[in-house]
Amino acid sequence: MYKPKLDKDIRCPLEYALDVFGGKWKSRIICTLALNTTMRYSELRRELGNITDTMLANSLKELQDDGMIIRTQYNEIPPKVEYSLTEKGNSVIPILLKVSEWGYKNRDEEKAGSCKNCPSHYYYS
Repeated sequence: MYKPKLDKDIRCPLEYALDVFGGKWKSRIICTLALNTTMRYSELRRELGNITDTMLANSLKELQDDGMIIRTQYNEIPPKVEYSLTEKGNSVIPILLKVSEWGYKNRDEEKAGSCKNCPSHYYYS
């Protein structure tokens, strides 16, 4: 796994929050798990669309390390692994909804896309 040359120097609570759930994929993973409760790796991959296996695996590992998701492994053949949000992971959903609402209201309509996992159209269309 990639090891950064410098340790993270997070001093601000906002920096910490953005490190945990910021970026393109982590927020999408959290929203997808919020809508589907529990999912297997292949289901997540299919829902997210154009994410690479490496990026999905790394993002899931980081979210697990940060206490945002739970990885449950069942000892059976074939192996079965499921992912779900922790209480901490669920606690970020209202924040992501507010950020999504802001993005919906302030986006450039010409460049606006749609995300099937984004619940924005349910709350403020």
